[in-house]
Formats: sequence, C-alpha cells, structure tokens
Amino acid sequence: MDLSSPFKHLNSLSPSDFSFSSSLSPFCFFNNPNSRKPISQSSPVFAVTINPSELPRSSPQRLLKELNERKKTAFPKKKIPPKRFILKPPLDDAKLADRFLNSPQMSLKSFPLLSSCLPSNCLNSGDKTWIDEYLLEAKQAMGYPLEPTELLSDDNPAKQFDTLLYLAFQHPSCERTNVRHIRSGHSRLWFLGQYVLELALAEFFLQRYPRESPAPMRERWIKAASLHNLVFPFDDMDKLIRKDREPPVKSVFWALFGAIYLCFGMPEVYRVLFEVFGMDPDDESCQPKLRRQLEDVDYVSVEFEGNKLSWQDVAVYKPPEDTLFAQPRLFRACVPPGMHRFRGNIWDYESRPQVMQALGYPLRMTDRIPEITDARNIELGLGLQLCFMHPSKYKFDHPRFCFERLEYVGQKIQDLVMAERLLMKHIDAPGRWLAEKHRRLLLNKFCGRYLRDKHLHRHILYGESVQDSYEHNRRLRNPSTTAVQQAIHGLSYTVYGKPDVRRLMFEVFDFEQIQPKTV
Repeated sequence: MDLSSPFKHLNSLSPSDFSFSSSLSPFCFFNNPNSRKPISQSSPVFAVTINPSELPRSSPQRLLKELNERKKTAFPKKKIPPKRFILKPPLDDAKLADRFLNSPQMSLKSFPLLSSCLPSNCLNSGDKTWIDEYLLEAKQAMGYPLEPTELLSDDNPAKQFDTLLYLAFQHPSCERTNVRHIRSGHSRLWFLGQYVLELALAEFFLQRYPRESPAPMRERWIKAASLHNLVFPFDDMDKLIRKDREPPVKSVFWALFGAIYLCFGMPEVYRVLFEVFGMDPDDESCQPKLRRQLEDVDYVSVEFEGNKLSWQDVAVYKPPEDTLFAQPRLFRACVPPGMHRFRGNIWDYESRPQVMQALGYPLRMTDRIPEITDARNIELGLGLQLCFMHPSKYKFDHPRFCFERLEYVGQKIQDLVMAERLLMKHIDAPGRWLAEKHRRLLLNKFCGRYLRDKHLHRHILYGESVQDSYEHNRRLRNPSTTAVQQAIHGLSYTVYGKPDVRRLMFEVFDFEQIQPKTV
C-alpha cells in the first residue's frame, strides 16, 4: 500500500465500519478494522456531528445530556434582583446638596420636628390625584375645615396639615406606597404617632383614675375605629380577613395622630380620639381584667376627690400663671399628698442631696415670688423620694406610695422624647429603621445600667424582708433600677416639662452613648 496517500481506502468503506469511542477526545481518529496498519497521527482529522437523541441509551454522552436537562429543571438559575436592590453609583456632591436643600424637609426652620416628618421630595401629579379625590372626605369626617391649609401663614404649623394627612393614609398596602418618599413619610408618621397616643392615654387615665394602679390602665385600649372606607377605598372592608385588615388600619391610625400632634398639639389629639373615633373609657370593651385591688386609705388631691375627669377637662386644662410645676395636675395625680409625712426622714437628709446633685437639681427658675421656688424644691425632693420607693416598701399598706405611677408616665414620655430625637437626627431614615433603633436604645437593661453608672441604685428603698435578695441578685435588682430611671423621667416631665426630660436623657444619662467616657 502506498503510504503517501493513507486515506485512499476510506472511499470504499461504509458508515457502519466506523467506531466512535466516548473516552477519546472530541477529535476522534478513524480506524479501518480491516487494515493492519494504524493511521498516522499526523494525518488530518474530520469532525463528525451526531444528534444526541440518536445515541444508544447506555451512551455516556446521552446520559450527561439528560443530567444537564434535569439540573436546569430542578435548580433553575437565580432570578435577577429587582431594580431597586441593584446598587447605583452615589450622587456627586453638587447633586446631593441640591437634593437636600430643595427638599421640603429643609423648608421649616422654626418647626424642626414637623419639618423632619414632611416628604423628602415634592408631591407629584399622582399624589395630587389622591388629594383631590379623597382629602376633602377625610377632613370632613374628622371635623376640619375644607379649605386648603396651604393658604395659612408660614408661622402656623397647621399649614402642612394637608400634606401630612395625605401621607397618613398611604398605608403599606396601597398603590402609592411604591414611591419612596411616600412610603418613608408614612412610616415616619406612624413611628411618632404610636408614642403620642400612648402618652395621651397615660396622662388621661392617671388623672381620671387617681387611685388605680398602672397595671389595669395599660389594658384600657381602643377596640374600634372608623374611617375604614378611606383606608381601603377600593375594597369591601367586611371581605378582608383580619390579618390583612389590621396592620394597615393600625399604621393609618398611628400616622393620623402623628400628623395631628405635629400640626395642632395634644389637645387636638384628645378631640379626635374621643369625638371622631368615639373612644368611651366606660365602655365594656375598654375595661381591664378583674383583679384584686389593694385598699387605698390615703387621700387624693382635692381636684380628684369625688370627681371623675372627662377628656375635655384634660384637653383644655391650662396651668395657672404662678403654678409650681409644668404639669401640676399630673404631678398631683402621681405624687399623693401624704408624701409630706416622709419629709425630714433619713432618706431626705442622706440620699436626697446626693441624688439632686447627680441629676443637676434644682434647676434655676425665674419665679415672681421666692416662696414658689422653695415650695417647688420641697415637692421635688418628695417626688424624688417617691421615685426611689420600691413597691416592697409600703405598697401593701399604702398602694400609691411607690414609683409605679411615675414610672408609667415616665416610660411614655421617654419613648416620645427619643422618637422625636431620632426623627430630627435621621431625616432620611424610614420608620421601620427608626423603630428598631428606638427599641435598641431604650432596652430595659440599658436604662437601668445608666442609673447604676451614676451609682444612684444605692439609694433605692426596699422592704426589709426583700432588701438582701434585691441587693445581691441582679435579676431582681436590674428591673427595679430600670423602673426608678423611668420614674425620674416622669417626675422631671411633671415638674419641669419635656425640655428637662431631654436634658436628663441626653446630657446626664447619655442615652445615645455619644459623650466621651472617663478613663
């Protein structure tokens, strides 16, 4: 055979004479089974394509092909993330500065809290459509004038009420919530509104029930609300199941009171709560669980004796001109008149000066009559002693001679002050992030720790039977120090007002943990 032409014999072979091995490389070599001499490896190679479906069932190539198909079905490729989750390049400094300076949140210099709750962008045509269709109905149902509030003067916070009322109704299940500034604006309003509502109810119940323990007060709540047709304008309220209905209604409810508080203040919160939503504290659904009540033999203030205050009495109350306290009636509701029996005792001489020095008390006040200053300082000292009076000391004989009522109002004002601080500090943060930040800053274990860092827990008055167990068991001691911390905030609110609560939280106790520590 002529070796110079090795492929001459291929013309006389049929396709069945060829053999393909899957163990070889993709470039297969041809062998003639009748020829004894192998084909030279330097010979040219011909590529042959075979349909995988024509391969025998036991062929490895066919099995690999079927395995790949099964993998595609069982483990599909991950979907591309939505556009909003894809990181975008940051704005340059000029655009970022322009965006913030033109934001409605930077428009009000005299109302920083109100300004921080406005939308981050101006309302567009889609927002105007909802306002034109539903806002008048909402204002009419809540008893407000139908004229647009934009016509009011710039120094009136109610000028922004239409915008905030629109944001309050944009709950997470509505169509407009996909817009970022609407979603964030609504969540910031409900974040503030829940603490406004809790403080309003705490002040009302403490003054309406001057002898009642805070435990049943926490169970008095609203069981029904109206305005459902505005929350779900396109759905039948009765057809929605409970888990789909309650979260949007609750978020709108809270956001409404956040908007009302920012524009009109706490008196208007009471009016909407009791008149528009029809809350009745004497209704059967608002009553707490039955529990054993301790007999209260001590006196209450004259204004509470035999007189159950209504919401109008609480809403329209204005302190007299020469009053001792910022919240005089709330102070009388929390500090019983009988506390004067403890004036001049051992705690008053040994512990009171140290506690007042650590807290920066008494504050300098400009009173017209010097006797008012002296009387306020005496009442402040008795209130501080009540803040450090543990229930194990006198509660079973005198139920109101403990820190429980001051702790109740202190917890609510502490929550509201921290919420306002976070809203003004993080003007671009959504409400859910703020709520988690708020929860982490005000954990009970942290509140008690701030008091212990000042070494004030040594002045707590325990009952003789439990004093050793509380002083040597941190599981018992830490909750009591937290309660004393909150009671101090409640006393500060009733005596000096909300600014002093801010001073205690952010300057004395450093709740945000941003002040330098002593080494």
